[in-house]
Amino acid sequence: MNKQDKPFPYTFNTEDIKLESKEKLFDRFFNVSLVSFKHKLFAGGWSDTVQREVFERSDAVVVLPYDITRDDIVMIEQVRVGCIENGENPWMFELVGGMVEEGESIEDVAKRETEEETGLSVKQLVSMQSYLSSCGGTSERIHLYLAIVDSTQYKSICGVEHEHEDIKVHVFEREQVLAWLNAGKIDNASGVIALYWFQNNLTRLNQMLEA
Repeated sequence: MNKQDKPFPYTFNTEDIKLESKEKLFDRFFNVSLVSFKHKLFAGGWSDTVQREVFERSDAVVVLPYDITRDDIVMIEQVRVGCIENGENPWMFELVGGMVEEGESIEDVAKRETEEETGLSVKQLVSMQSYLSSCGGTSERIHLYLAIVDSTQYKSICGVEHEHEDIKVHVFEREQVLAWLNAGKIDNASGVIALYWFQNNLTRLNQMLEA
């Protein structure tokens, strides 16, 4: 068996959790729930009742727009509330992103958000990977995509007005973005993960896209 196809040797599964209750504590744009559960223990037996607060939101999509012809990466700049007190600057350089609403496909969201936040149409989408953003406290799963675009068609200022988005679009050489990445200057999780994937798979990616 290929090592990539080998499954994790999990000790337990979903049958080894007893969900006792779930109480919604906060319900606005984001939700917070109090979950009570018991689980099997590695040493044997069952745990006492465990209570955990969970920050709940729908899945999200993050898109890395890449112009393969010019070898350019498109990034966006916008103010982020989480950076006001815990960041180098309240404005963040990041990738395109958005939440998946009920009834939407992940691919449709990736295309819509790319157009809304950069003005660019997606020529081709490549799925990179998905991951749980912080599973100790939130249910959110992030889906990462590479979008092939024509970077010359970008709009300098973008965003959905009723969502209070104010976005400036930037086009950078690939080598510059990866230099910032490796110097630790790109410090948001989705951007770091997507760009390291891109960096590690660039040769295979170019072969696949040129085929």
